[in-house]
Formats: sequence, C-alpha cells, structure tokens
Amino acid sequence: MTDGTVTRELAPAAGADVVERVVANLQRAVRAPQETLELCVLCVLAEGHVIIEDFPGVGKTVLAKSLARSLDLSFSRLQFTPDLLPSDVTGVSVFNQRSNEFEFRPGPVFANVLLVDEINRASPKTQSALLEAMQEQQVTIDGATYGIELPFLVLATQNPIEYEGTYPLPEAQLDRFTARLSLGYPPLAEEARMLEEQTTAPPLDDLRAVAPHNEVLGAIQAARAVFVEESVNRYVVELLRHTRSSSQLALGASPRSGIALLRVAKARAVARGREFVLPEDVQTVAVAVLAHRLIVAPAARASGTSSAEAVQQALDETPVPA
Repeated sequence: MTDGTVTRELAPAAGADVVERVVANLQRAVRAPQETLELCVLCVLAEGHVIIEDFPGVGKTVLAKSLARSLDLSFSRLQFTPDLLPSDVTGVSVFNQRSNEFEFRPGPVFANVLLVDEINRASPKTQSALLEAMQEQQVTIDGATYGIELPFLVLATQNPIEYEGTYPLPEAQLDRFTARLSLGYPPLAEEARMLEEQTTAPPLDDLRAVAPHNEVLGAIQAARAVFVEESVNRYVVELLRHTRSSSQLALGASPRSGIALLRVAKARAVARGREFVLPEDVQTVAVAVLAHRLIVAPAARASGTSSAEAVQQALDETPVPA
C-alpha cells in the first residue's frame, strides 16, 4: 500500500539508463523484439497497463515475471476462470473472533505487477473488479478504501484463437489498458537458443534486479515532468479527431486514449534521454496505444481493414508539426 514517500525525480539521462538496463535484462529471459520489451517498460513509466494478445506458449508469463524481477517489484498472478469471484481479486473482510472486529485480507491485486492470465475467461463482474485498481490505484471494500503501492502494472493476457466460453472485454475496460502488445514467435535461431536454455538452465531462475524501487519511481517522475510543446499536444488531438471522423471506424479514440498516448510518448522521450516530446515519439507508440480502443465499422471489417491500419491512416493523413 502507498506510504506517501517523496521520490527524487531522475534526470532524463538517468531515466534512459534505467530503461536501457531493464530492457537488456528482459532480453536475457524473453525472446521477443526489443521494441516490444521497451514498450512494456515505457508503460511502467507512463503509469499504465498492458494487454498481451498472443498464442499460448510464447512467453507472456515469463515476460511479466522478468519485468517484476528486473525492477525489484512484488509480483502476483491470477488465472481468470468463469468461477472466479471479485473478492478473489481484491480481497475480503474476515471476522476475527478474538478482536471481535472485521479484518481486511488483501487479494492478489495488491502487488506492483499483477499478471491476469486469460482475462476474458472470467465473468464481467469479476473483470470489473480490476477497474478501480487500474484507474485509481486503490480498492474499495465494504466502504473502506485501500491504496495500492506504486508502481502498479496490470499485465493481462488474451488468447486470440479460442473464444468459446469467454467474455469479451467491453470497450470501457479495454480503454483502461494503455497498450496492446503481441510477442509473436521468435526467429529460428532465437527459438533454437530458447529451447536449449529452457531445458538446461532457464534464464529466469538467475534473473536479478537491475533497477531499485526508488529509481523506478524517479523515472516515473521524470516522465511526468517531460515538456510537451503546444503543437505536439494539438497533433495528438488531431490524431484522435481523425479517428472519430473516419468512415472506417464505428468508434474513434477517446480523450483517455489521448492522455495515454501522450504519457507513453513522454516515457519514450525519457528513454531517449530527452526533456521534451517529439512527434516521432507519438508516431512510434500510436498503433500500440490506440488500435485496441477503436471499433472498425462493419463495411470496413468486411473488406479486411483492421484498427491498426486505421491508426496508421490517421498518422499518414494528419499534418506533422514542424
């Protein structure tokens, strides 16, 4: 739970060093593109959450555990199933006969990194138990509010090929996830190396923290302090408005998605050692941050258009500030 400790903001160069160290450490255990691993770290700096939609067995759980270990953060895991209850996520108040009072027993959500495996297999009621924690970093039980220690990252997974018996996440909940990622299958040489490692000495077993807790919080403060010039701010708004007016989309990007896009862009600026955001930062992360929040119109879907392509079209057609 939060302790109110004041954290010293890191200089951009120091923040960039933190990101570089963590990404390099993740690459020891996770066979995935460097850009994908960096985006996970950027979401931590942007105080966001990540949903990974990918096939079974590509390393989603290993990524979550490796991220927690690299940043010296507490980790918990929830396997979402149809019979899971909201109290299994948030915790429950139990009556103590000795003290004659109710005591709160925290659930798995009270961790720095929470892996929610197959989030769409639990009922909407259980899924919604995460909303307050994701948006406000707190949980309310029986009228009492409990804060969650920062940083707090929900890393949820979905299987893109099995939808029988699942409960698709509503748009309002998808909008809470800062970015959607996919690890994909590794190249041949990397996969062969992974097989050798995992059958002899799994790298995760020896993974150690490379950034202490105070440095992580300092990097988050650095991302908050990054300067955004007015033209870049308007550029983000124009991108959002393009998606709302697009004939290919039934639902465009929300103001919350613009906030998320700018936060991740600011985190990327820190990762590059800068104190200001460039349009390039926005463009690089736009698809990962915006695509999962959009709904493709039926006619466009029938023609094979994806939400990622709609975001790319918005990037191509929106004037870039000089």
